[in-house]
Amino acid sequence: MTHSRQKRKLALTLSLALAAFAAFGFSRPAAPSEQAQQGKVWRPTRIPTGVNFVGSQACADCHKNKVAVQEKSSMGLALELVAEAPILSSHKRLEFRDGKFSYEIVRKGNQSIYTVTDGRETISEPIVYSFGQGKAGQTYLLICAGDYYESRVSFYADVKGLDLTLGYKDTRPQSALEALGRKLPQDEVMQCFNCHSTGAISGNQLHLEKLAPGVRCEACHGPGAEHVAAGRARLPNKDKIFNPARLGGDELAQDFCGSCHRSAEEIVMAPKRIGINGVRFQPYRIFGSKCYSDDRRISCTACHDPHDSVSHDEAYYDAKCLACHEPGRGSGASAKPSQSSEGRGAPGCKVEAKNCSLCHMPKTDLPGSHFKFTDHRIRVAKPGETYPY
Repeated sequence: MTHSRQKRKLALTLSLALAAFAAFGFSRPAAPSEQAQQGKVWRPTRIPTGVNFVGSQACADCHKNKVAVQEKSSMGLALELVAEAPILSSHKRLEFRDGKFSYEIVRKGNQSIYTVTDGRETISEPIVYSFGQGKAGQTYLLICAGDYYESRVSFYADVKGLDLTLGYKDTRPQSALEALGRKLPQDEVMQCFNCHSTGAISGNQLHLEKLAPGVRCEACHGPGAEHVAAGRARLPNKDKIFNPARLGGDELAQDFCGSCHRSAEEIVMAPKRIGINGVRFQPYRIFGSKCYSDDRRISCTACHDPHDSVSHDEAYYDAKCLACHEPGRGSGASAKPSQSSEGRGAPGCKVEAKNCSLCHMPKTDLPGSHFKFTDHRIRVAKPGETYPY
């Protein structure tokens, strides 16, 4: 890491520490990107009033294959309409019991009815939206008496059934309404739709009639009307759309991707201790890595294509590590660090020459999630070590 990057990492760390104390009123400054300097910054969770999206099918006129793949990706399926949700439509009845409360989700035509009862009091409501594609879990949004509720039970792929939604293990509901789920404040409702759908938010208002399920093109690239119009007229259009690829590594990870996947600053400033639950928040975890910097080779998109699903082939990530590190033991290469095009080099691993992420990004079992999350705090992980917070 160069001297300038060392200074930047130190500044980020200090400002995050200060941010934990609200009295200081101090927050981490983002690195100014090319587009930020030009006033063309787009943030997925800060949708201005009056923004209208043209829809991903307009993007498909020129990017047909990319749109087709992206719509089937994890991000593209972040929110599903109940009528089309595969997990709900393929399960005619799901049942679960917690203490005195019994739950069931029953499929009726294109609807799934969520019911909770203690034998005396019963509440039944149709599921309004399905959040998450179900690779790990899938949680449901309900409306009861005009208020939005997060379902107290979720579907988990590992058990192929229902269990308590994360965060509900220690709750003891006293009524059917409390057992239904958690009543969501308006800001959380907005955040849910901002991060799991496209076009539903304008200004600080919810417009479900404009919702496109999942994270589509314009959620990350901004409104595309001008870009599409210029393209159809065969005019230059690259400057008519936001391109996250021009952001610096830190700004991309923390301010852009972190706006939904949770930045280090957001977690540090959280009113309650996050603990091991933080393993789900990749921007926060990667910030604590020794090699974290503004270099795009350590940013989110260095390893993950937002237009496609996450690769589960460990070997796929080796090349990403070798963009900075020398090949490791057994590769026949020198262990001496090489200098990259930016003058930054890193030594090779002393233990292995492949499957880097298996050791340096260990999978962590998050209690209650029925899933092992890849910990993005890159480090020399040793068997039996305490989880680093």
